[in-house]
Amino acid sequence: MSELILHHYPASPFAQKARLLLGFKGLSWRSVHIPPMMPKPDLTALTGGYRKTPVLQIGADIYCDTALIARRLEQQQPTPTLFPAQQAMIAQAFAGWADSVVFAHAVSLVFQPESVAVRFAKLPPEALKAFIADRTGLFSGGSATRVPLALAQHQWPTIMARLEQQLQEQPGGFLFGEPCIADFAMAHPLWFLKATPVTAPLVDAYPGVAAWLARVLDFGQGSASEMSAEQALEVARNATPAALPRDMFEDPNGFKAGQQVTIAAIDYGIDPVAGELLFAGREELILRRSDEHGGTVHVHFPRLGFRID
Repeated sequence: MSELILHHYPASPFAQKARLLLGFKGLSWRSVHIPPMMPKPDLTALTGGYRKTPVLQIGADIYCDTALIARRLEQQQPTPTLFPAQQAMIAQAFAGWADSVVFAHAVSLVFQPESVAVRFAKLPPEALKAFIADRTGLFSGGSATRVPLALAQHQWPTIMARLEQQLQEQPGGFLFGEPCIADFAMAHPLWFLKATPVTAPLVDAYPGVAAWLARVLDFGQGSASEMSAEQALEVARNATPAALPRDMFEDPNGFKAGQQVTIAAIDYGIDPVAGELLFAGREELILRRSDEHGGTVHVHFPRLGFRID
């Protein structure tokens, strides 16, 4: 079986989520560092234009979005499970809220002027300007909207107080008893806030939450070894994509295998990926595309949060 290859960079919150998932599953993986902002030529040679971080590569199969990456890792290593029986829907719904609403609040809080001054203190002014411009572009054109700082500050105590209460009332030390996808989705925005002394108190003021976050981070990040981007591209060029799922499902909008389509995120980072639609299932969409550097690959997207045109 092909190695797990994670394309990421250290400071990315969603990459931290993926790394913790790998740690929870006790998996070994190869680490390919990508630039934190565009251009990302080696990554987009594999994805066809999808630019968000992280991306999971398994041979010539490329998985976009951490919600789908979690499902693929569950398939790779079913135990311990991320989706506990009888709580799978609740856990996934909570994870979706944490990945969107809580993360949006964390972004606003992290990018307040006092925090930016500390977080990017060693970055030259022109580089910081380029980074801010890149992030402005990333969050343009989609359904996601920036939470105004004053509103994020106003609503944050409610989010944290509810989280503190849930942890106090739920036995087991995790959000729903046993650790699951909800814990890892909630952990990465708080890890993001903990990065500077300006925003760390927004987490540390809640002792139950701080203790829970430490437990989640203690799962570690699995066993990682470095790989170059060129080596990852070579893996893709020399691999054969995995067999397609066998699920029988009729797409509600009439899309069928063999059509030339584009798939794009709807919230932010909405760069479309063009290719041949191979599979449109209840949870997953798969495109086939070819690139001179990455070869012929199958690019996988979740159905939720993405659109086909």
